[in-house]
Amino acid sequence: MGLPPEIAKKVKLLEISTRKLVNSLFAGQYHSAFRGQGMTFAEFREYVPGDDVRTISWPVTARTGKTFIKKFDEERELTLMLAVDVSGSLDFGSKDNFKGEVVTHLSALLGFSAAKNNDYVGLLLFSDQVEHFVPPRKGRGHIQRILRDLYYHRPRSAGTKIGPALDFMQGFLKKRANVFVFSDFQDPSPFSTSLRMLSRKHDTIACVVQDPAELSLPDLGLVDMRDPETGEVLTVDTSSGAFRRAFEEHMKRVKIERDKELRKSGVDRIDVMTEGDFTQPLISYFRSKSGMKGAR
Repeated sequence: MGLPPEIAKKVKLLEISTRKLVNSLFAGQYHSAFRGQGMTFAEFREYVPGDDVRTISWPVTARTGKTFIKKFDEERELTLMLAVDVSGSLDFGSKDNFKGEVVTHLSALLGFSAAKNNDYVGLLLFSDQVEHFVPPRKGRGHIQRILRDLYYHRPRSAGTKIGPALDFMQGFLKKRANVFVFSDFQDPSPFSTSLRMLSRKHDTIACVVQDPAELSLPDLGLVDMRDPETGEVLTVDTSSGAFRRAFEEHMKRVKIERDKELRKSGVDRIDVMTEGDFTQPLISYFRSKSGMKGAR
């Protein structure tokens, strides 16, 4: 079945809008940040003083009568997994973009950067269940397919449960991967254990997407507020200072619980807002990772 023209147009526009950043700064930052994820065997060569004795190949040494070592090359082909929250709370935004739109744009930026490096890219969409899974493959066409899925997929559920999605990915991924988890992490159930377990084998990064209105509610008078995950609608008076304070206190408690879970997981974290240049936090993260690699 062909895609609606508006979806195909969105995918094409997204590729065009990210191309310049991918081709300039971001492509180099992406590769240097994640180089050296693994090593592949290249050849045997004779041992010379100063070589690491742990690389000596004893079978070859015994067979030839000379000391040989195994030489390894850095594994250049990496695997990038995009784990994307498609629950109801991502369908919200008070500025120019919804949280889900920001996630799609950042996924495109990562995906095309990985494709430029000839890496494998996969996709996992989740709500309170695994919604959709695309195994890692290579190529620009594959990235376009992933973006079409991000635009076109209609979630079966509006709830959020991060743990089962990460557990599913842990069971599927056999080769070491770089996993970016895009979510607002508004999950009432604990998820730190699943994140921590995933990070033991895979480089795991939590990308926390937020909207300014979730932190401080503006005065808009009487408005109908709909819970995006339960569908419940409530008419509230946002001109009431008492209501706005109560709302902000509630969101503070949500943030405290979320941040506690993320700290317990021990994974890297990137905070992204829906306003301003939302690509900058991702670029800053890669710059810092590249600097750390270069300092080793």
